[in-house]
Amino acid sequence: MNIQEQIKEYIAAQSEPKRSEMWELHHIMLELMPNRKLWFLDGKNDEGKTVSNPNIGYGSQIMQYADGKSKEFYQIGMSANTTGISVYIMGIDDKTYLARTFGKGIGKASITGYCIKFKTLKNINIEALKAAIQYGYTQKS
Repeated sequence: MNIQEQIKEYIAAQSEPKRSEMWELHHIMLELMPNRKLWFLDGKNDEGKTVSNPNIGYGSQIMQYADGKSKEFYQIGMSANTTGISVYIMGIDDKTYLARTFGKGIGKASITGYCIKFKTLKNINIEALKAAIQYGYTQKS
């Protein structure tokens, strides 16, 4: 199964309204990042053990680790969680930037150093989310 098929199957497996909202976000990501690499991570480690929620990734960057190793990884990610949807903005060095810049205008969402988590798209300002995604995508593209 190719990546597009995995993404389609993953989103289709979600219950409504999460399914429709993830499709909407997926299309927003594709619009904002037209020349992106697509990723699908099933949430399992090399031994097949589940270590995270499955997630869809967009874009590509080289992540540098403290031990000197590096790894290609996506720039923007999205996953379903038990209460809603998480959008990951990877590669931001300043872990307070997202909350400081987008926190007040994004609506009802919890924001960490790299994650914007919300229950439903109705609770957030889509334009503010798009701005955060665009910021993340342009950081290391």
